[in-house]
Amino acid sequence: MTAALYIHIPFCRSRCAYCDFFSTTREPEMPTYVQALCHEVEARHSELPHARVRTIYIGGGTPSLLSPTLLHQILNTVYANYEIDSDAEVTMEMNPDDLDPPPAPPVREGGSCALISSLQAGGLPSLTGGVGGGSINRVSLGIQTFDDDLLRLIRRRHDSASAIQAVRHLQAAGIRNISIDLIYGLPSQTLAQWEHDLDTAFVLGVQHLSAYALSYEEGTLLTRWRDEGRIREASDELSVEMFQRLCQRAREAGFEHYEISNFALPGYQSRHNSSYWTGIPYLGFGPGAHSYDGLRMRRANLPDLNEYLSFYSSPRGGREGTAPCSYEQLSDPDLHDEAVMCGLRTREGIDLQQFLARFGQSRLDTLLTNAAPHLSAGRLILAADHLHLAEHALMTSDDIMSDLMA
Repeated sequence: MTAALYIHIPFCRSRCAYCDFFSTTREPEMPTYVQALCHEVEARHSELPHARVRTIYIGGGTPSLLSPTLLHQILNTVYANYEIDSDAEVTMEMNPDDLDPPPAPPVREGGSCALISSLQAGGLPSLTGGVGGGSINRVSLGIQTFDDDLLRLIRRRHDSASAIQAVRHLQAAGIRNISIDLIYGLPSQTLAQWEHDLDTAFVLGVQHLSAYALSYEEGTLLTRWRDEGRIREASDELSVEMFQRLCQRAREAGFEHYEISNFALPGYQSRHNSSYWTGIPYLGFGPGAHSYDGLRMRRANLPDLNEYLSFYSSPRGGREGTAPCSYEQLSDPDLHDEAVMCGLRTREGIDLQQFLARFGQSRLDTLLTNAAPHLSAGRLILAADHLHLAEHALMTSDDIMSDLMA
């Protein structure tokens, strides 16, 4: 059995205007947090007794705020407690401004000025102290846009020049698997600005692109500004045109559109994200992180740093008492709906033979009956026992998925 690990680093220097992920600006607590995180990693190793971990993803927050020492500590603990594949994909999220090298030789211990100093011509060095021989071999860079006015609007700390420089630094350091994140449908963003973002991204020579339509989440600064009338949402028509341009430019650049929001050069699909879409078990460590046993059980750590530190910071952290988390047991309809939703997000679509084996003939018949109008309209395609979305229907996928759910 294979599995995936997600490690959450909830610290940020400042909060972006669109972000609703659990994070905090309490950076001084980083060493205490990492110790607690390692206790959770150790305490939960029995949840994957016979699994080989094929991917590790360090996300946030801002993982690039970690010092090399703290990153060593985390990866040492992971490799000491889990069976990690020798060719595991190990991804770390980074911010462009954290990869701007310091102007003077002295390197501070905290943050990515120290991390960038550890990048070497052969790639990031082994960070497991010989325990497992692993290293960071993939970087996901949160650029969002190359337009300086839009970057200021959404409260990003970097500018376009530093974003481009960050990619160049990673490439010079030997990182051969770089993904960048972009957002479209930003307030006041024009089609020309979006085309410039795409042109810049593909010229940089990265291997992977994740591009998301902006969503207005409760509690974010952008949502407040919209509700106050200070900004306006992009029209549906413009968002669709931006998505179509994204698909076209990616195809011209040789990128495969393997999931609704993800594009990669051949051989560079995100193995970690693919785990979520294909039902592979995964453990999530840190406040707000989620886990799935691959069968029916989901776990969600509470998004509360104080509760997390209180439970996991003691020497016996995580081994006694009740963890600050909740559990959800998925019903048959839940599993059916997840299979539909996750399957249709991907290029391969829903494997109908696997669907039949898992849910039975009656549910398969119902699925195909509900799919019939969309098949007739060309929004869905049935080929080689796979049901998948036509590219022009990807922007309306939520409505189609809803029609196919139990």
